[in-house]
Amino acid sequence: MHRSKKKTWELADRVLEEYGSFRDAFDDITRRAADRFDHKDWSGAHGDVVERIEIYKHHVDRAVSDLTDKMAADGNGPAPDPSIKRTYLAAVENRPDAELAKTFFNSVIRRVLATVGVNPTAEFVDADFGILTGNRDGCEVCNSFPVYGTIGETLRNLLESYRKELRFSDLDCDVELTSAAVNTRISTMAGRCRFLGIEALKPVFYQNQAAYIVGSILLDVGSIPLVLAVVHDERGVFVDAVLMNEAEVSILFSFTRSYFRVLADDPRRIVRFLKGLLPAKPISELYTVIGFYKHGKAALFREFQRHLGQTTERFHVAPGERGMVMAVFTMPSFDVVFKVIRDRFDYPKSTNARKVMDKYGLVFRHDRAGRLVEAQEFESLQIDRRRFTDNLLAYLTRHARRNVRVDDRWVVLRHVYTERQILPLDVYLHQADAGAAREAVRDYGRAIKELALTNIFAGDLFKKNFGVTRHGRVVFYDYDELCLLTECRFRRIPEAREPESELAPTPWFFVDENDVFPEEFPSFLGLPQDLMAVFEKEHGELFSVDFWRNVQSELKAGKILQRVPYTESSRLPRFGSEPPCRKSGQNRPCR
Repeated sequence: MHRSKKKTWELADRVLEEYGSFRDAFDDITRRAADRFDHKDWSGAHGDVVERIEIYKHHVDRAVSDLTDKMAADGNGPAPDPSIKRTYLAAVENRPDAELAKTFFNSVIRRVLATVGVNPTAEFVDADFGILTGNRDGCEVCNSFPVYGTIGETLRNLLESYRKELRFSDLDCDVELTSAAVNTRISTMAGRCRFLGIEALKPVFYQNQAAYIVGSILLDVGSIPLVLAVVHDERGVFVDAVLMNEAEVSILFSFTRSYFRVLADDPRRIVRFLKGLLPAKPISELYTVIGFYKHGKAALFREFQRHLGQTTERFHVAPGERGMVMAVFTMPSFDVVFKVIRDRFDYPKSTNARKVMDKYGLVFRHDRAGRLVEAQEFESLQIDRRRFTDNLLAYLTRHARRNVRVDDRWVVLRHVYTERQILPLDVYLHQADAGAAREAVRDYGRAIKELALTNIFAGDLFKKNFGVTRHGRVVFYDYDELCLLTECRFRRIPEAREPESELAPTPWFFVDENDVFPEEFPSFLGLPQDLMAVFEKEHGELFSVDFWRNVQSELKAGKILQRVPYTESSRLPRFGSEPPCRKSGQNRPCR
Protein backbone atom coordinates (compact mmCIF):
# COMPACT_ATOMS: atom_id res chain seq x y z
CA MET A 1 0.00 0.00 0.00
CA HIS A 2 1.28 3.48 -0.84
CA ARG A 3 0.21 6.64 0.96
CA SER A 4 1.91 9.97 0.70
CA LYS A 5 3.90 11.17 3.73
CA LYS A 6 1.41 13.97 4.15
CA LYS A 7 -1.54 11.57 4.21
CA THR A 8 0.24 9.23 6.63
CA TRP A 9 1.04 12.15 8.91
CA GLU A 10 -2.59 13.31 8.83
CA LEU A 11 -3.84 9.88 9.89
CA ALA A 12 -1.30 9.49 12.69
CA ASP A 13 -1.85 13.07 13.85
CA ARG A 14 -5.61 12.56 14.02
CA VAL A 15 -5.16 9.62 16.41
CA LEU A 16 -2.70 11.60 18.52
CA GLU A 17 -5.01 14.61 18.59
CA GLU A 18 -7.85 12.47 19.90
CA TYR A 19 -5.57 10.84 22.43
CA GLY A 20 -4.58 14.30 23.67
CA SER A 21 -8.26 15.21 24.02
CA PHE A 22 -8.84 12.02 26.01
CA ARG A 23 -5.96 12.72 28.40
CA ASP A 24 -7.11 16.33 28.90
CA ALA A 25 -10.64 15.18 29.75
CA PHE A 26 -9.34 12.36 31.96
CA ASP A 27 -7.09 14.72 33.91
CA ASP A 28 -9.79 17.40 34.21
CA ILE A 29 -12.11 14.89 35.90
CA THR A 30 -9.28 13.63 38.11
CA ARG A 31 -8.49 17.17 39.30
CA ARG A 32 -11.99 17.42 40.75
CA ALA A 33 -11.10 14.76 43.32
CA ALA A 34 -9.42 17.21 45.71
CA ASP A 35 -12.41 19.55 45.65
CA ARG A 36 -14.87 16.65 46.09
CA PHE A 37 -12.91 15.52 49.14
CA ASP A 38 -12.65 19.04 50.55
CA HIS A 39 -16.43 19.51 50.28
CA LYS A 40 -17.36 15.91 51.22
CA ASP A 41 -19.18 15.58 47.90
CA TRP A 42 -19.20 11.79 47.80
CA SER A 43 -22.00 11.39 45.27
CA GLY A 44 -20.19 13.80 42.95
CA ALA A 45 -17.00 11.81 43.43
CA HIS A 46 -18.76 8.60 42.37
CA GLY A 47 -20.20 10.39 39.34
CA ASP A 48 -16.67 11.42 38.37
CA VAL A 49 -15.49 7.82 38.56
CA VAL A 50 -18.22 6.70 36.14
CA GLU A 51 -17.70 9.66 33.81
CA ARG A 52 -13.96 9.05 33.64
CA ILE A 53 -14.47 5.37 32.81
CA GLU A 54 -16.76 6.19 29.89
CA ILE A 55 -14.67 8.86 28.14
CA TYR A 56 -12.12 6.42 26.70
CA LYS A 57 -14.66 4.78 24.38
CA HIS A 58 -16.03 8.20 23.39
CA HIS A 59 -12.64 9.39 22.14
CA VAL A 60 -11.75 6.08 20.49
CA ASP A 61 -15.10 6.11 18.65
CA ARG A 62 -14.38 9.59 17.26
CA ALA A 63 -10.90 8.60 16.09
CA VAL A 64 -12.18 5.38 14.48
CA SER A 65 -14.89 7.26 12.58
CA ASP A 66 -12.47 9.91 11.28
CA LEU A 67 -9.76 7.41 10.27
CA THR A 68 -12.27 5.19 8.48
CA ASP A 69 -13.55 8.20 6.51
CA LYS A 70 -10.05 9.47 5.70
CA MET A 71 -8.85 6.05 4.52
CA ALA A 72 -11.92 5.64 2.33
CA ALA A 73 -11.40 9.11 0.84
CA ASP A 74 -7.82 8.38 -0.29
CA GLY A 75 -8.95 5.33 -2.26
CA ASN A 76 -6.91 2.79 -0.28
CA GLY A 77 -9.53 1.92 2.29
CA PRO A 78 -8.79 0.45 5.73
CA ALA A 79 -5.74 -1.77 5.29
CA PRO A 80 -2.57 -2.35 7.36
CA ASP A 81 -0.02 0.40 6.80
CA PRO A 82 3.20 0.28 8.86
CA SER A 83 4.03 3.89 7.96
CA ILE A 84 1.13 5.15 10.14
CA LYS A 85 2.51 3.27 13.13
CA ARG A 86 6.06 4.57 12.49
CA THR A 87 4.87 8.15 12.13
CA TYR A 88 2.79 7.95 15.30
CA LEU A 89 5.69 6.42 17.23
CA ALA A 90 7.99 9.27 16.27
CA ALA A 91 5.41 11.72 17.62
CA VAL A 92 4.82 10.01 20.99
CA GLU A 93 8.05 8.22 21.95
CA ASN A 94 9.32 11.10 24.11
CA ARG A 95 6.05 11.67 25.94
CA PRO A 96 5.99 10.68 29.65
CA ASP A 97 2.78 8.74 28.91
CA ALA A 98 4.00 7.15 25.67
CA GLU A 99 2.81 3.68 26.69
CA LEU A 100 -0.77 4.93 27.12
CA ALA A 101 -0.61 6.74 23.77
CA LYS A 102 0.45 3.48 22.07
CA THR A 103 -2.42 1.59 23.67
CA PHE A 104 -4.86 4.25 22.47
CA PHE A 105 -3.47 3.89 18.94
CA ASN A 106 -4.00 0.12 19.12
CA SER A 107 -7.59 0.59 20.33
CA VAL A 108 -8.28 2.73 17.26
CA ILE A 109 -6.38 0.87 14.56
CA ARG A 110 -7.63 -2.58 15.61
CA ARG A 111 -11.22 -1.42 15.21
CA VAL A 112 -10.52 0.33 11.92
CA LEU A 113 -8.92 -2.82 10.51
CA ALA A 114 -11.30 -5.23 12.32
CA THR A 115 -8.22 -7.09 13.58
CA VAL A 116 -8.48 -10.63 14.91
CA GLY A 117 -5.49 -11.75 16.94
CA VAL A 118 -2.37 -9.55 16.70
CA ASN A 119 -1.13 -7.59 13.67
CA PRO A 120 2.46 -6.46 14.44
CA THR A 121 2.63 -4.56 11.16
CA ALA A 122 -0.16 -2.20 12.08
CA GLU A 123 -0.18 -2.11 15.88
CA PHE A 124 2.25 -1.88 18.78
CA VAL A 125 3.22 -5.24 20.27
CA ASP A 126 5.01 -6.42 23.39
CA ALA A 127 8.48 -5.47 22.15
CA ASP A 128 7.30 -1.88 21.62
CA PHE A 129 6.45 -1.45 25.31
CA GLY A 130 9.28 -3.07 27.23
CA ILE A 131 8.99 -4.70 30.64
CA LEU A 132 8.49 -2.46 33.65
CA THR A 133 10.21 -3.31 36.94
CA GLY A 134 9.86 -1.96 40.47
CA ASN A 135 13.24 -0.17 40.58
CA ARG A 136 12.61 3.25 42.15
CA ASP A 137 16.11 4.75 42.06
CA GLY A 138 15.97 8.48 41.30
CA CYS A 139 12.19 8.66 41.62
CA GLU A 140 11.19 11.85 39.78
CA VAL A 141 7.55 11.60 40.86
CA CYS A 142 8.41 11.47 44.57
CA ASN A 143 9.15 13.89 47.37
CA SER A 144 11.99 12.88 49.67
CA PHE A 145 11.99 13.60 53.40
CA PRO A 146 15.40 12.68 54.82
CA VAL A 147 15.67 12.03 58.52
CA TYR A 148 15.39 15.29 60.42
CA GLY A 149 15.67 14.87 64.15
CA THR A 150 12.98 12.35 65.17
CA ILE A 151 10.61 10.28 63.08
CA GLY A 152 7.88 12.64 64.28
CA GLU A 153 9.67 15.67 62.86
CA THR A 154 10.17 13.91 59.54
CA LEU A 155 6.48 12.97 59.45
CA ARG A 156 5.57 16.59 60.22
CA ASN A 157 7.54 17.70 57.15
CA LEU A 158 5.73 15.05 55.11
CA LEU A 159 2.24 16.09 56.22
CA GLU A 160 3.06 19.79 55.89
CA SER A 161 3.96 19.26 52.23
CA TYR A 162 0.41 18.03 51.50
CA ARG A 163 -1.36 20.61 53.65
CA LYS A 164 -2.29 22.87 50.75
CA GLU A 165 -4.41 20.03 49.31
CA LEU A 166 -5.34 18.18 52.52
CA ARG A 167 -6.31 20.79 55.08
CA PHE A 168 -5.65 18.87 58.28
CA SER A 169 -7.78 20.05 61.19
CA ASP A 170 -5.20 19.26 63.88
CA LEU A 171 -1.77 18.64 62.39
CA ASP A 172 -0.03 18.38 65.77
CA CYS A 173 -2.30 15.54 66.82
CA ASP A 174 -1.93 13.76 63.47
CA VAL A 175 1.86 13.98 63.74
CA GLU A 176 1.81 12.58 67.28
CA LEU A 177 -0.51 9.66 66.58
CA THR A 178 1.10 8.82 63.23
CA SER A 179 4.64 8.90 64.60
CA ALA A 180 3.59 6.68 67.51
CA ALA A 181 2.20 4.10 65.05
CA VAL A 182 5.30 4.27 62.84
CA ASN A 183 7.68 3.97 65.80
CA THR A 184 5.78 0.96 67.10
CA ARG A 185 5.92 -0.79 63.72
CA ILE A 186 9.63 -0.16 63.23
CA SER A 187 10.47 -1.26 66.76
CA THR A 188 8.76 -4.63 66.18
CA MET A 189 10.81 -5.42 63.06
CA ALA A 190 13.26 -8.27 63.38
CA GLY A 191 16.77 -7.06 64.13
CA ARG A 192 17.98 -3.55 64.63
CA CYS A 193 17.41 -1.02 61.88
CA ARG A 194 18.09 2.66 61.39
CA PHE A 195 15.50 5.13 60.06
CA LEU A 196 16.85 7.05 57.04
CA GLY A 197 13.80 8.99 55.89
CA ILE A 198 10.59 8.80 53.87
CA GLU A 199 9.90 8.85 50.15
CA ALA A 200 6.33 9.63 49.00
CA LEU A 201 4.62 10.03 45.65
CA LYS A 202 3.80 13.68 44.96
CA PRO A 203 0.14 13.27 43.92
CA VAL A 204 -2.56 12.38 46.45
CA PHE A 205 -4.55 9.19 45.72
CA TYR A 206 -8.33 9.57 46.12
CA GLN A 207 -10.70 6.62 46.42
CA ASN A 208 -14.32 6.76 47.59
CA GLN A 209 -14.41 8.88 50.78
CA ALA A 210 -10.70 8.87 51.57
CA ALA A 211 -7.43 10.35 50.39
CA TYR A 212 -4.12 8.51 50.59
CA ILE A 213 -0.51 9.60 50.84
CA VAL A 214 1.49 6.75 49.30
CA GLY A 215 5.14 6.26 50.09
CA SER A 216 7.78 4.15 51.78
CA ILE A 217 9.96 4.35 54.87
CA LEU A 218 13.66 4.05 54.07
CA LEU A 219 15.72 1.97 56.49
CA ASP A 220 19.33 0.88 56.44
CA VAL A 221 18.06 -2.69 55.90
CA GLY A 222 15.74 -1.79 53.01
CA SER A 223 12.31 -0.16 52.88
CA ILE A 224 8.76 -0.83 54.00
CA PRO A 225 5.49 0.66 52.70
CA LEU A 226 3.96 3.73 54.31
CA VAL A 227 0.42 4.68 53.31
CA LEU A 228 -1.50 7.29 55.31
CA ALA A 229 -5.29 7.17 54.99
CA VAL A 230 -6.88 10.62 55.39
CA VAL A 231 -10.61 11.04 55.94
CA HIS A 232 -12.94 14.03 56.08
CA ASP A 233 -16.09 13.90 58.17
CA GLU A 234 -18.05 16.17 60.49
CA ARG A 235 -15.05 16.27 62.84
CA GLY A 236 -12.67 17.57 60.21
CA VAL A 237 -9.78 16.27 58.10
CA PHE A 238 -7.41 13.86 59.85
CA VAL A 239 -5.16 10.84 59.39
CA ASP A 240 -7.34 7.83 60.13
CA ALA A 241 -5.00 4.92 59.52
CA VAL A 242 -1.38 3.99 58.92
CA LEU A 243 -0.69 1.03 56.59
CA MET A 244 2.83 -0.32 56.85
CA ASN A 245 2.97 -3.81 55.42
CA GLU A 246 2.61 -5.24 51.95
CA ALA A 247 -0.59 -7.16 52.69
CA GLU A 248 -2.46 -4.07 53.96
CA VAL A 249 -1.35 -1.96 51.00
CA SER A 250 -2.06 -4.78 48.53
CA ILE A 251 -5.66 -4.99 49.77
CA LEU A 252 -5.99 -1.22 49.30
CA PHE A 253 -4.72 -1.51 45.70
CA SER A 254 -6.85 -4.60 45.08
CA PHE A 255 -8.52 -5.75 41.85
CA THR A 256 -11.77 -5.66 43.86
CA ARG A 257 -11.79 -1.89 44.44
CA SER A 258 -12.77 1.26 42.58
CA TYR A 259 -10.08 3.01 40.60
CA PHE A 260 -8.02 5.68 42.32
CA ARG A 261 -8.26 9.24 41.08
CA VAL A 262 -4.65 10.38 40.99
CA LEU A 263 -3.00 12.94 38.72
CA ALA A 264 -0.45 10.85 36.83
CA ASP A 265 1.45 13.01 34.36
CA ASP A 266 4.09 10.29 34.29
CA PRO A 267 2.08 7.09 34.87
CA ARG A 268 4.98 4.77 34.09
CA ARG A 269 7.06 6.13 36.96
CA ILE A 270 4.11 6.05 39.37
CA VAL A 271 3.44 2.40 38.49
CA ARG A 272 7.14 1.69 38.85
CA PHE A 273 7.06 3.10 42.39
CA LEU A 274 3.94 1.09 43.26
CA LYS A 275 5.55 -2.07 41.88
CA GLY A 276 8.42 -1.49 44.32
CA LEU A 277 5.91 -1.40 47.18
CA LEU A 278 3.90 -4.35 45.88
CA PRO A 279 6.25 -6.69 43.99
CA ALA A 280 3.62 -9.45 43.81
CA LYS A 281 1.14 -7.21 41.94
CA PRO A 282 1.12 -7.57 38.13
CA ILE A 283 1.92 -4.36 36.26
CA SER A 284 -1.43 -4.71 34.48
CA GLU A 285 -3.28 -4.52 37.80
CA LEU A 286 -1.39 -1.41 38.92
CA TYR A 287 -2.19 0.53 35.74
CA THR A 288 -5.82 -0.51 36.09
CA VAL A 289 -6.19 0.53 39.72
CA ILE A 290 -4.99 4.09 38.98
CA GLY A 291 -7.67 4.43 36.31
CA PHE A 292 -5.92 3.45 33.07
CA TYR A 293 -7.96 0.29 32.70
CA LYS A 294 -7.53 -0.03 28.92
CA HIS A 295 -3.77 0.02 29.23
CA GLY A 296 -4.09 -2.39 32.15
CA LYS A 297 -6.07 -4.75 29.92
CA ALA A 298 -3.47 -4.45 27.15
CA ALA A 299 -0.69 -5.13 29.66
CA LEU A 300 -2.59 -8.21 30.89
CA PHE A 301 -2.73 -9.51 27.31
CA ARG A 302 1.02 -9.03 26.94
CA GLU A 303 1.62 -10.79 30.28
CA PHE A 304 -0.51 -13.64 28.95
CA GLN A 305 1.47 -13.81 25.70
CA ARG A 306 4.77 -13.88 27.59
CA HIS A 307 3.45 -16.65 29.81
CA LEU A 308 2.45 -18.75 26.80
CA GLY A 309 6.01 -18.38 25.52
CA GLN A 310 7.42 -19.74 28.78
CA THR A 311 5.27 -22.85 29.22
CA THR A 312 3.77 -25.71 27.24
CA GLU A 313 0.86 -25.99 29.67
CA ARG A 314 -2.63 -26.16 28.21
CA PHE A 315 -5.99 -24.66 29.13
CA HIS A 316 -8.56 -26.95 30.68
CA VAL A 317 -12.06 -26.68 32.11
CA ALA A 318 -11.90 -24.83 35.42
CA PRO A 319 -12.19 -27.10 38.47
CA GLY A 320 -15.29 -27.02 40.63
CA GLU A 321 -18.96 -26.91 39.76
CA ARG A 322 -19.73 -26.16 36.10
CA GLY A 323 -21.41 -22.81 35.57
CA MET A 324 -25.00 -22.61 34.34
CA VAL A 325 -24.32 -19.35 32.45
CA MET A 326 -20.57 -19.26 31.78
CA ALA A 327 -18.11 -21.74 30.32
CA VAL A 328 -15.02 -21.20 32.46
CA PHE A 329 -11.49 -22.40 31.74
CA THR A 330 -8.03 -21.72 33.05
CA MET A 331 -4.33 -22.52 32.92
CA PRO A 332 -3.24 -23.37 36.48
CA SER A 333 0.11 -21.57 36.25
CA PHE A 334 -1.49 -18.34 34.98
CA ASP A 335 -3.43 -16.51 37.68
CA VAL A 336 -6.45 -15.70 35.49
CA VAL A 337 -9.70 -17.45 34.56
CA PHE A 338 -11.43 -17.03 31.18
CA LYS A 339 -15.24 -16.88 31.10
CA VAL A 340 -17.33 -17.23 27.93
CA ILE A 341 -21.11 -16.80 27.89
CA ARG A 342 -22.81 -20.08 27.01
CA ASP A 343 -25.28 -20.42 24.15
CA ARG A 344 -28.02 -21.76 26.43
CA PHE A 345 -28.41 -21.47 30.18
CA ASP A 346 -29.26 -24.38 32.42
CA TYR A 347 -32.54 -24.43 34.34
CA PRO A 348 -33.56 -22.55 36.47
CA LYS A 349 -31.63 -19.62 34.90
CA SER A 350 -34.02 -17.44 32.91
CA THR A 351 -31.66 -14.61 31.90
CA ASN A 352 -30.04 -14.02 28.48
CA ALA A 353 -26.62 -13.05 27.13
CA ARG A 354 -27.46 -9.35 26.85
CA LYS A 355 -28.60 -9.19 30.46
CA VAL A 356 -25.45 -10.98 31.60
CA MET A 357 -23.28 -8.46 29.76
CA ASP A 358 -25.27 -5.64 31.35
CA LYS A 359 -24.52 -7.10 34.80
CA TYR A 360 -20.80 -7.09 34.05
CA GLY A 361 -21.15 -3.52 32.79
CA LEU A 362 -22.84 -2.54 36.07
CA VAL A 363 -19.96 -4.01 38.09
CA PHE A 364 -17.43 -2.22 35.86
CA ARG A 365 -18.98 1.18 36.67
CA HIS A 366 -19.99 0.52 40.27
CA ASP A 367 -18.15 0.88 43.56
CA ARG A 368 -16.78 -2.64 43.99
CA ALA A 369 -16.27 -2.13 47.75
CA GLY A 370 -13.35 -4.55 47.86
CA ARG A 371 -15.81 -7.40 47.32
CA LEU A 372 -16.44 -7.58 43.54
CA VAL A 373 -13.74 -8.99 41.28
CA GLU A 374 -12.61 -6.83 38.34
CA ALA A 375 -13.53 -8.41 35.00
CA GLN A 376 -11.65 -7.45 31.82
CA GLU A 377 -13.60 -7.80 28.58
CA PHE A 378 -11.80 -9.01 25.43
CA GLU A 379 -12.99 -9.43 21.86
CA SER A 380 -11.45 -11.43 19.01
CA LEU A 381 -8.83 -13.05 21.25
CA GLN A 382 -6.90 -15.58 19.13
CA ILE A 383 -5.04 -18.46 20.80
CA ASP A 384 -3.16 -21.43 19.34
CA ARG A 385 -5.50 -24.43 19.26
CA ARG A 386 -2.76 -26.68 20.65
CA ARG A 387 -2.96 -24.81 23.97
CA PHE A 388 -6.41 -26.30 24.68
CA THR A 389 -7.11 -29.81 25.93
CA ASP A 390 -9.42 -31.95 23.82
CA ASN A 391 -11.96 -32.03 26.64
CA LEU A 392 -12.04 -28.24 26.82
CA LEU A 393 -12.44 -27.85 23.04
CA ALA A 394 -15.32 -30.31 23.09
CA TYR A 395 -16.89 -28.43 26.00
CA LEU A 396 -16.57 -25.02 24.29
CA THR A 397 -17.86 -26.20 20.91
CA ARG A 398 -20.80 -27.89 22.59
CA HIS A 399 -21.81 -25.04 24.90
CA ALA A 400 -20.39 -21.75 23.52
CA ARG A 401 -20.32 -21.83 19.71
CA ARG A 402 -21.61 -18.25 19.43
CA ASN A 403 -18.57 -16.87 21.20
CA VAL A 404 -15.94 -19.45 20.26
CA ARG A 405 -14.69 -20.33 16.79
CA VAL A 406 -12.31 -23.27 16.35
CA ASP A 407 -10.38 -24.13 13.17
CA ASP A 408 -7.34 -26.32 12.46
CA ARG A 409 -4.90 -23.77 13.90
CA TRP A 410 -6.69 -21.23 16.09
CA VAL A 411 -9.29 -20.81 18.76
CA VAL A 412 -10.89 -17.37 18.43
CA LEU A 413 -12.77 -16.11 21.47
CA ARG A 414 -15.19 -13.59 20.00
CA HIS A 415 -16.18 -12.33 23.44
CA VAL A 416 -14.59 -13.35 26.74
CA TYR A 417 -14.17 -12.02 30.28
CA THR A 418 -11.04 -12.54 32.33
CA GLU A 419 -10.85 -12.42 36.12
CA ARG A 420 -8.16 -13.06 38.68
CA GLN A 421 -8.16 -16.71 39.67
CA ILE A 422 -9.25 -17.22 43.26
CA LEU A 423 -10.20 -20.30 45.25
CA PRO A 424 -13.99 -20.85 45.37
CA LEU A 425 -15.35 -20.54 48.89
CA ASP A 426 -16.92 -24.01 48.87
CA VAL A 427 -13.56 -25.55 47.94
CA TYR A 428 -11.74 -23.41 50.50
CA LEU A 429 -14.03 -24.52 53.34
CA HIS A 430 -13.34 -28.17 52.54
CA GLN A 431 -9.58 -27.61 52.60
CA ALA A 432 -9.20 -25.11 55.46
CA ASP A 433 -8.62 -25.97 59.09
CA ALA A 434 -11.41 -25.21 61.57
CA GLY A 435 -10.12 -21.78 62.57
CA ALA A 436 -9.58 -20.59 58.98
CA ALA A 437 -13.01 -21.92 57.97
CA ARG A 438 -14.71 -20.01 60.77
CA GLU A 439 -12.94 -16.77 59.81
CA ALA A 440 -13.87 -17.26 56.14
CA VAL A 441 -17.53 -17.73 57.12
CA ARG A 442 -17.42 -14.52 59.18
CA ASP A 443 -15.94 -12.67 56.20
CA TYR A 444 -18.57 -14.26 53.92
CA GLY A 445 -21.21 -12.38 55.93
CA ARG A 446 -19.15 -9.19 55.95
CA ALA A 447 -18.88 -9.39 52.16
CA ILE A 448 -22.66 -9.66 51.75
CA LYS A 449 -23.17 -6.69 54.11
CA GLU A 450 -20.53 -4.49 52.48
CA LEU A 451 -22.01 -5.13 49.05
CA ALA A 452 -25.41 -4.15 50.45
CA LEU A 453 -23.97 -0.84 51.69
CA THR A 454 -22.94 -0.04 48.10
CA ASN A 455 -26.42 -0.87 46.76
CA ILE A 456 -25.48 -4.33 45.46
CA PHE A 457 -27.43 -7.51 46.13
CA ALA A 458 -25.48 -10.56 45.01
CA GLY A 459 -28.62 -12.53 44.12
CA ASP A 460 -26.98 -15.96 44.21
CA LEU A 461 -25.58 -16.40 47.71
CA PHE A 462 -24.25 -19.89 47.03
CA LYS A 463 -20.72 -20.53 48.30
CA LYS A 464 -19.55 -21.49 44.79
CA ASN A 465 -20.15 -17.90 43.63
CA PHE A 466 -17.78 -16.48 46.25
CA GLY A 467 -14.04 -16.98 46.49
CA VAL A 468 -11.15 -16.40 48.89
CA THR A 469 -8.18 -14.21 47.89
CA ARG A 470 -4.56 -14.87 48.89
CA HIS A 471 -5.09 -12.39 51.74
CA GLY A 472 -8.04 -14.40 53.05
CA ARG A 473 -10.75 -11.96 51.93
CA VAL A 474 -14.05 -13.33 50.65
CA VAL A 475 -15.13 -11.79 47.35
CA PHE A 476 -17.96 -12.29 44.86
CA TYR A 477 -17.33 -13.10 41.18
CA ASP A 478 -20.50 -14.52 39.56
CA TYR A 479 -22.64 -11.64 38.33
CA ASP A 480 -25.52 -13.08 36.29
CA GLU A 481 -28.03 -12.67 39.17
CA LEU A 482 -26.51 -9.51 40.68
CA CYS A 483 -28.72 -6.41 40.91
CA LEU A 484 -29.11 -3.08 42.66
CA LEU A 485 -30.35 -3.55 46.21
CA THR A 486 -32.86 -0.72 45.79
CA GLU A 487 -34.54 -2.67 42.97
CA CYS A 488 -35.32 -5.64 45.23
CA ARG A 489 -38.51 -6.18 47.23
CA PHE A 490 -37.65 -7.90 50.51
CA ARG A 491 -40.59 -9.89 51.84
CA ARG A 492 -41.50 -12.22 54.65
CA ILE A 493 -42.81 -15.64 53.67
CA PRO A 494 -46.60 -15.59 54.11
CA GLU A 495 -48.15 -18.17 56.41
CA ALA A 496 -49.53 -21.21 54.65
CA ARG A 497 -53.29 -21.59 54.80
CA GLU A 498 -52.95 -25.37 54.81
CA PRO A 499 -50.08 -27.20 56.62
CA GLU A 500 -49.46 -29.41 53.62
CA SER A 501 -48.79 -26.33 51.44
CA GLU A 502 -45.38 -25.96 53.05
CA LEU A 503 -44.41 -29.37 51.69
CA ALA A 504 -45.40 -28.53 48.12
CA PRO A 505 -42.58 -28.29 45.50
CA THR A 506 -43.78 -24.83 44.40
CA PRO A 507 -44.61 -21.75 46.53
CA TRP A 508 -48.19 -21.39 47.77
CA PHE A 509 -47.94 -17.62 47.21
CA PHE A 510 -47.17 -15.35 44.27
CA VAL A 511 -43.47 -14.52 43.76
CA ASP A 512 -42.54 -11.58 41.53
CA GLU A 513 -39.25 -11.30 39.65
CA ASN A 514 -37.64 -8.90 42.18
CA ASP A 515 -39.01 -10.54 45.34
CA VAL A 516 -36.42 -11.69 47.88
CA PHE A 517 -37.12 -13.73 51.02
CA PRO A 518 -34.26 -13.43 53.55
CA GLU A 519 -35.74 -16.25 55.66
CA GLU A 520 -34.66 -18.61 52.86
CA PHE A 521 -30.99 -17.53 52.93
CA PRO A 522 -29.79 -20.26 55.33
CA SER A 523 -30.71 -22.94 52.79
CA PHE A 524 -28.86 -21.07 50.03
CA LEU A 525 -25.71 -20.71 52.13
CA GLY A 526 -25.55 -24.47 52.55
CA LEU A 527 -23.16 -24.32 55.49
CA PRO A 528 -22.61 -27.29 57.81
CA GLN A 529 -24.19 -26.92 61.22
CA ASP A 530 -21.08 -25.74 63.07
CA LEU A 531 -20.25 -23.06 60.50
CA MET A 532 -23.89 -21.99 60.22
CA ALA A 533 -23.82 -21.35 63.99
CA VAL A 534 -20.78 -19.08 63.49
CA PHE A 535 -22.48 -17.24 60.63
CA GLU A 536 -25.76 -16.81 62.45
CA LYS A 537 -24.09 -15.55 65.64
CA GLU A 538 -22.25 -12.78 63.77
CA HIS A 539 -24.57 -12.07 60.85
CA GLY A 540 -27.99 -13.39 61.84
CA GLU A 541 -29.62 -10.07 60.92
CA LEU A 542 -29.06 -10.98 57.25
CA PHE A 543 -31.95 -13.45 57.62
CA SER A 544 -34.26 -10.61 58.65
CA VAL A 545 -36.33 -8.45 56.30
CA ASP A 546 -35.72 -5.47 58.60
CA PHE A 547 -31.97 -5.38 57.93
CA TRP A 548 -32.41 -5.16 54.18
CA ARG A 549 -35.25 -2.66 54.30
CA ASN A 550 -33.25 -0.41 56.63
CA VAL A 551 -30.28 -0.40 54.23
CA GLN A 552 -32.66 0.32 51.34
CA SER A 553 -34.14 3.28 53.21
CA GLU A 554 -30.74 4.81 53.81
CA LEU A 555 -29.68 4.30 50.21
CA LYS A 556 -32.91 5.79 48.85
CA ALA A 557 -32.43 8.77 51.16
CA GLY A 558 -29.14 9.44 49.36
CA LYS A 559 -26.94 8.43 52.27
CA ILE A 560 -23.48 7.24 51.26
CA LEU A 561 -22.65 4.47 53.71
CA GLN A 562 -18.96 4.63 54.53
CA ARG A 563 -16.61 1.66 54.52
CA VAL A 564 -12.87 1.68 54.97
CA PRO A 565 -10.51 -0.65 53.07
CA TYR A 566 -8.30 -1.35 56.04
CA THR A 567 -8.59 -3.16 59.34
CA GLU A 568 -9.48 -1.62 62.67
CA SER A 569 -5.99 -2.45 63.95
CA SER A 570 -4.51 -0.09 61.33
CA ARG A 571 -6.56 2.87 62.53
CA LEU A 572 -5.19 5.51 64.85
CA PRO A 573 -6.83 6.05 68.26
CA ARG A 574 -10.25 7.48 67.56
CA PHE A 575 -12.36 10.02 69.40
CA GLY A 576 -13.06 8.94 72.95
CA SER A 577 -10.11 6.54 73.09
CA GLU A 578 -6.66 6.65 74.66
CA PRO A 579 -3.92 7.79 74.68
CA PRO A 580 -4.52 11.45 75.44
CA CYS A 581 -2.88 14.07 73.29
CA ARG A 582 0.08 15.66 75.03
CA LYS A 583 -0.54 18.86 73.11
CA SER A 584 -3.91 19.36 74.76
CA GLY A 585 -2.52 18.96 78.30
CA GLN A 586 -5.75 17.25 79.27
CA ASN A 587 -6.65 13.67 79.95
CA ARG A 588 -8.59 13.22 76.73
CA PRO A 589 -7.86 12.32 73.12
CA CYS A 590 -6.62 15.18 70.97
CA ARG A 591 -9.53 14.90 68.57
